[in-house]
Amino acid sequence: MIVALGADHGGFPLKKSVIDAISSHGDKVLDLGTFDETPVDYPDFARLVAEAIVSGHAIRGILVCGSGVGACVAANKIAGIRAGLCHDTYSAHQGVEHDDMNILCLGARVIGPALAVELVGTFLGARFSEVERHRRRLEKITSLEKIPYHE
Repeated sequence: MIVALGADHGGFPLKKSVIDAISSHGDKVLDLGTFDETPVDYPDFARLVAEAIVSGHAIRGILVCGSGVGACVAANKIAGIRAGLCHDTYSAHQGVEHDDMNILCLGARVIGPALAVELVGTFLGARFSEVERHRRRLEKITSLEKIPYHE
């Protein structure tokens, strides 16, 4: 599986551990930056990772910023993206199994490398359950993306 990876400067210190975790899981990393700790804007990397998934260049994605919140909010603005911020293994697998989460968001200033590695492995090892109630809920989530904005 190809996994798109993006991080801002706040997430950069955790990026090497995430790359190693993806590779050790047997998956290929599509590294979309950033490549150093020079300040950058997390929405730019959320967009790159989301577009890689929506276009089919990657199956899943991982975003790392300082808290994980900003990158998660930004990624979820793209139709077809279901990003989740996870700091525990239950959420990392349940988000995929029940909600077909396709981007894992991590906070480099919240979790350490050991937990990040565990979360990445859990996320990549999980599969959508295809249970009827989960499919039904996913269809409702997808329909929310089509609601036009009215003032």
